[in-house]
Amino acid sequence: MKRSIRVSGPVTQAVLGAIALLVALFLIVPVLIIVPTSFSAGSFLSFPPPGFSLQWYQRLLERDVWAESAWLSVWIALLVTLASTVLGTLGAFGLVRGSFWGQRIILAFILSPLIIPGVIVAIAIYFFYAQMRLVGSPIAIAVAHTTIAVPFVVINVSASLQGFDRRLEMAAQNLGAGTWDTFRLVTLPIIRPGIFAGALFAFISSFDELIIALFIAGPRQVTLPLRMWESMRSSLDPTLAAVSVLAVTVSVALFFTSHWLQARTRRRTRALVGGGE
Repeated sequence: MKRSIRVSGPVTQAVLGAIALLVALFLIVPVLIIVPTSFSAGSFLSFPPPGFSLQWYQRLLERDVWAESAWLSVWIALLVTLASTVLGTLGAFGLVRGSFWGQRIILAFILSPLIIPGVIVAIAIYFFYAQMRLVGSPIAIAVAHTTIAVPFVVINVSASLQGFDRRLEMAAQNLGAGTWDTFRLVTLPIIRPGIFAGALFAFISSFDELIIALFIAGPRQVTLPLRMWESMRSSLDPTLAAVSVLAVTVSVALFFTSHWLQARTRRRTRALVGGGE
């Protein structure tokens, strides 16, 4: 006889809340330590800082190499986001809506960059690019990053399509809507949260990627994570902490923007479906 675990009691809720809080602190506290460190008045990374100063943010603005690396990472991440969103969305439609031999094999192949260790993927890409003489090209870096970003889009869009009620598309077509109008007015608004989430993960995965950049980036095409890595190896001044704070701020801002857009899309979709009923 199976017994169900009760999770609705006040004691159980308090224990679960405490566990969730501890896990959140375990994940967030190491990141929060970087914030006061970036305002340190000392000459080296140390915590707690001996004093507070804006000198490292000022130095960050005065050094052009950091700005160049940041813009390169943003430019590459935008290309990766565009390419992976298109490819991942099309792939998700083919895998969810299609019916053909080898679907699971193709899905495993698409998701393999998330399973195989990153250094192995980087080595394989490096040897391929070396043969093609593409090492050091920003476009080549964007293509390499797309291979690891597409799986995030496929996963999120596939999840949206799995819960999609196809009767809505059939109703639109019965009312005279064509294939493109049905996709634009019915399908896309409903799966848009999944596309937004996939695009966000694609951008972050490219913007924060280091291992592939270590192998295929040239001396003049240094991405921001690679610049941070080189700075950590050569000098441990708090400029690195200031860059880290800015990078985390961008990631958090993108996350909350995506969450707001998804919530807004869900409200509009519920209003649309409810109005149709």
